[in-house]
Amino acid sequence: MFREGRLDSERLSQLVRTIGKARLVLDLSCRRRGEDYFVVTDRWQKFTELVISAKTLQSLARHCAEFLIHAVDVEGLCRGIDRQLVENLGRWSPLPTTYAGGASSLTDLEDVTRLGQGSIDLTIGSALDIFGGHGVRYEDCVAFNRRFGKDEQCRADAE
Repeated sequence: MFREGRLDSERLSQLVRTIGKARLVLDLSCRRRGEDYFVVTDRWQKFTELVISAKTLQSLARHCAEFLIHAVDVEGLCRGIDRQLVENLGRWSPLPTTYAGGASSLTDLEDVTRLGQGSIDLTIGSALDIFGGHGVRYEDCVAFNRRFGKDEQCRADAE
């Protein structure tokens, strides 16, 4: 979707025409620069001009069904989530949104639920026991999600 550091609207439109808005999840990897989070590309090395903001998410929501937001600064480190980004996403995102990055414990899942005002989901990778991690048990995540009425999603994710 990006070319030379800019969102390529024609590429995005082509994706929507080919895949359909209802089946499209926009994966936006972002990195903090100052107070803002910018989308990064090319193995997270190149900053684009696109800032993750309420305005940006509102605009992109016209083209997709969901967002997947990677917090590059903490991705894969298992040192905790980017709390500010999760809180921002909870306020800004008009669509179902999954946050990825840094999760290391069940507390992170609880924090994403609270900070994201119940509207942000969390993907746990490296810390999850079924992926060889030691910080989070899969069964504990399923139990947590069932308490919050998300057990249908748990079953779908496990399939």
